[in-house]
Amino acid sequence: MNLCLLDADQPRFPSPNTAALEEPDGLLAVGGNLLPETLISAYRQGVFPWFQDDDPILWWSPAERCVILPERLHISKSLRKTLRKAQYSVTTDTAFAEVVTACAMPRIEGSGGDRTTIEATWIGPEMIDAYNQLHQLGWAHSVEVWQDGRLVGGIYGVAVGRIFCGESMFSAVANGSKIAIAHLCQRLAQQGFMILDCQIASNHLSSLGAISIPRQSFLQQLAEVRDNQINWPSADQMAEQILW
Repeated sequence: MNLCLLDADQPRFPSPNTAALEEPDGLLAVGGNLLPETLISAYRQGVFPWFQDDDPILWWSPAERCVILPERLHISKSLRKTLRKAQYSVTTDTAFAEVVTACAMPRIEGSGGDRTTIEATWIGPEMIDAYNQLHQLGWAHSVEVWQDGRLVGGIYGVAVGRIFCGESMFSAVANGSKIAIAHLCQRLAQQGFMILDCQIASNHLSSLGAISIPRQSFLQQLAEVRDNQINWPSADQMAEQILW
């Protein structure tokens, strides 16, 4: 199967069900651009960009999609204890650019023997600018975790109907990103969002109850709900204490 080369000015994505490669898993197309209309079109078709600084723009739709059902988020005993202490504050869309920049920095993910350094070099200046534009247009959102006035965790992504496509997250303290996801999932469930799309599975996501579903199933659900109008949680809602 030949890899699709997208036009730089008017990119048109092929169907992921028929055109995505088996190896590397989910690679769908190369080229195009990162303009807001291109990114929105991609997310509405279950496609996302992911490439290194020296690569051309690469577009993906893996055979197995990692997702979290917001109402089924797994909260461990230690995380529940942290949430109950509430020694932090949570906001939304108040520091979007700062969250994206923090996600672009090298960091350590996981715990114990599973700790790995994530270089995250794929979030380069071009990607940062692209998602900041999506945020200004109301498509991209962030959740921020603060402690003593310092940004210590967060997540950002793109809302497409009743699906929130998470792009990346970071922690500057223990459980920083998990606090963000816990608050995010509770508010997503309350607002009627159906899926938190995590794209690619990891041990970190599995510990939060993430599951993998076939590409075809994800794309079918996306097609059914991508045109639904769902309000993003307000600042007051996001700041409320976790009820789970």
